[in-house]
Amino acid sequence: MSPARGRALVRIDGLTKSFGATRALDSVSLTIHSGEVLAVVGHNGSGKSTLVKIMAGFHTADGGAIGLRGETGPPTELRFIHQDLGLVETMSTLENLDLGGKHAGSPWLPLRRAAERRLARELVGRFGVDFDVDAPVGDLSPAERTIVAIARALRGWDQDENMLLVLDEPTAALHGAEVERLMAVVRRVAERGAGVLFISHRLDEVLGVADTVLALRNGQVVGDLPCSEVDYAGLVELVAGGSVESLERRDVRHGDQVLRVRGLSGRSISGLDVTVHAGEIVGVAGILGSGRDEVCSLVFGGHERRSGVVELAGHALAPGDLRESIRRGAAFVPGDRHQDGAVMTMTGVENLMAVRVPGAESRWRRLRKGRETREAATWFSTYGVVPAKPEMDLSQFSGGNQQKVVLAKWLRTRPRLLLLEEPTQGVDVGAKAVIHRLIATTAGEGTGVLVASSEAKELAELCDRVLVLADGVVVAELGGAELTESRILHASVPA
Repeated sequence: MSPARGRALVRIDGLTKSFGATRALDSVSLTIHSGEVLAVVGHNGSGKSTLVKIMAGFHTADGGAIGLRGETGPPTELRFIHQDLGLVETMSTLENLDLGGKHAGSPWLPLRRAAERRLARELVGRFGVDFDVDAPVGDLSPAERTIVAIARALRGWDQDENMLLVLDEPTAALHGAEVERLMAVVRRVAERGAGVLFISHRLDEVLGVADTVLALRNGQVVGDLPCSEVDYAGLVELVAGGSVESLERRDVRHGDQVLRVRGLSGRSISGLDVTVHAGEIVGVAGILGSGRDEVCSLVFGGHERRSGVVELAGHALAPGDLRESIRRGAAFVPGDRHQDGAVMTMTGVENLMAVRVPGAESRWRRLRKGRETREAATWFSTYGVVPAKPEMDLSQFSGGNQQKVVLAKWLRTRPRLLLLEEPTQGVDVGAKAVIHRLIATTAGEGTGVLVASSEAKELAELCDRVLVLADGVVVAELGGAELTESRILHASVPA
């Protein structure tokens, strides 16, 4: 933690914002000082993202004021890393880092480009990764894209201390060592005299990096105190308005083998063997580059399969045949719901009905709109989607409620195999508990579940056994008493 707070960089006084009848922010006030990491926590829809978007100028507040260090010296410069990252996916890492940059000479001169390329590698190298900075950002993993956005925000940081770095869910796609590297960078930024506004659903990270925590609930400040005065349980109660029940270990009764994978290889995976039985939840862990984030897509057919056999309920799945995977009973919730899991400009009803239930309806007969809306309302009620308005565009829902809709879309097909990538990425503790219970209930009804997650704690709580990957191969299989967060983390990090 930084030794002491310095001058006020930003003062927010009585900020208010409404969207129709919904009050997103209600008289929110806070002050961020130099040398301070201020964490803002709250459930999905509590107003955190609205606060950031007003600070960035995307939304205009209905009332209140934002002061950028009005006492002495130059105005505070704000740098943002938003949840959507703000990257141009058809451009390379090098080009994305250059966006908005200032160059002394032409950026297209060969010597200049060579220097920019070296700088790009150095910036992403701070996070212990090494990927092609000339490749399109859209080809990178979610974690790699996050690192590009962070590197761009930190570029040139050493040249100016009158800055506030605003991080909106920066670790959502990161794991273990990558998170630790980011936390170290955040602390260094504060120690140099800058301020940091840190928004995260991962409350343990908040307690580990922040000096002060401000809790929002329903758009109002319900807590503003030093992190030294609150523990994890207390922070959960502030966010949720009460304690959140943890998922109890299930009494597992395995059924027939649902999934059998032999010698599966892809971009990062090499010779993977895995089985999943009916009613079993199998986890996949590993750091960035281990192949963790490729397994589910390879099994489903979304990524190119270089070799290997995938059998679902005894039937071999042809590489890349997504329709056959769905017909045989596979369901896949990808890690990036905005890019791969849903269409944000479509309504909740349209997203929910986007996958046809095999055998449930004729391909030539359209469902009536009224019937679709009624069915969607039932799913929304069962899954606790708020607001319960399926006709709204999905973009208008909070992250946790978007994820519930994406999950419901696939569970509506009553799958034999449920493939999950980062099932609770970017959701609050309350929504995470709901999603975990839905997954456990689905497994209890006989569905086999394969879940890849960057959160060791999530895998330890949710799974019956966990495969740990490193460099594309399984280096450990944990179950029973060995299945703990610490054992997963220890096995994930190469010696």
